[in-house]
Amino acid sequence: QVQLVESGGGLVQAGGSLRLSCAVSGSIFGITSMGWYRQAPGKQRDMVATITSGGSANYADSVKGRFTISRDNAKNTVALQMNSLKPEDTAVYYCYALRIFKDYWGQGTQVTVSS
Repeated sequence: QVQLVESGGGLVQAGGSLRLSCAVSGSIFGITSMGWYRQAPGKQRDMVATITSGGSANYADSVKGRFTISRDNAKNTVALQMNSLKPEDTAVYYCYALRIFKDYWGQGTQVTVSS
C-alpha cells in the first residue's frame, strides 16, 4: 500500500501564491508517475500536473506558466508551487501516485482563491 498526505492548502487572494506538498510512505518502490489533480464543487476531478520518476512534467493548459511541479525521489515528496492564483483555481487538490498499474490518492487539501 501507498499512503499520501497533502499539506499546504488554504485561503489566498487572487494573484497570490501557495505551495502544496505531498509526503509519500509505504510501498514506494515501483512508483512511476506522481502528480496533482483537483476537483471543484459539481465538477469532475481533473489533472493539474504530473511528473515522472525521471522528472518529466506535464501540465494542464489552464495552469501552464503559473504552476510548477517538483519531485524529490530521495525524500519521497512531490510539491506544487502555485503562483498568480485565480478564483477559478479554487478546488480540493489531491496528490496522486501510480504504482504497478494502481492509482493511489491523498485525502485532499482545500485551496480557495478569493477575488
